[in-house]
Amino acid sequence: MECNREKGKNSPCREKECRHWINYDKDNNCCLITIDKHGRLTLREVADRLGVSYVRIKQIQDKAISKIAKENFGDE
Repeated sequence: MECNREKGKNSPCREKECRHWINYDKDNNCCLITIDKHGRLTLREVADRLGVSYVRIKQIQDKAISKIAKENFGDE
């Protein structure tokens, strides 16, 4: 499987098995292309691209930060 991004194609990716595939045609269904085009995204932009609510993305972020803090600083 060749990546559209690596091949320089400007058409939406159809390789749903790819770990970088997202269901967002505006960015050619590729999270790597999204990052190349837009750089950092807000939580709302991430939610739009993944088709979930902003609140859910915030919950995931909070859990990830908590997990990282526990691993690095112990149980705080």
